[in-house]
Amino acid sequence: MFNDIGALELVTIVVLAILIFGPDKLPKVIQDVSGFIRKIRAFSDSAKQDIRSELGPEFKDFEFEDLNPKTFLRKQLAENEDLREIRSTFDLRKELNDVTDAVNSRETASAPASAGASAALAATGPDLLKKPAAPAADQRTPYDADAT
Repeated sequence: MFNDIGALELVTIVVLAILIFGPDKLPKVIQDVSGFIRKIRAFSDSAKQDIRSELGPEFKDFEFEDLNPKTFLRKQLAENEDLREIRSTFDLRKELNDVTDAVNSRETASAPASAGASAALAATGPDLLKKPAAPAADQRTPYDADAT
């Protein structure tokens, strides 16, 4: 839980605890906090046991850590032979590069055609995809602070 706390952070926490609670009350606070943590762990363990007993014997090897999607995928990729074979033959970077090249070549090929298409659209009517021009200052409705 606290694997990433270094020595400097730990010293800072101890100094702050001494300043906040004082050296007289600090042992009592530490006992209270550790008792609270023990109660939380006991509650969590009993809840896990209750869930396991309700699930039945077919889920006896069920681990709650497997509910984490990353852990689940790692476990499935490591155990399943078919997925391991697919993983070894599939190169995601190569596929992404192929798709990127296809999209880039399509954009360069369609650029001259899109110029002709935009001219045809301009002749038929307004371009609805473009942002309309802002009205002139005298055409704008006055701002009414009372109305808002």
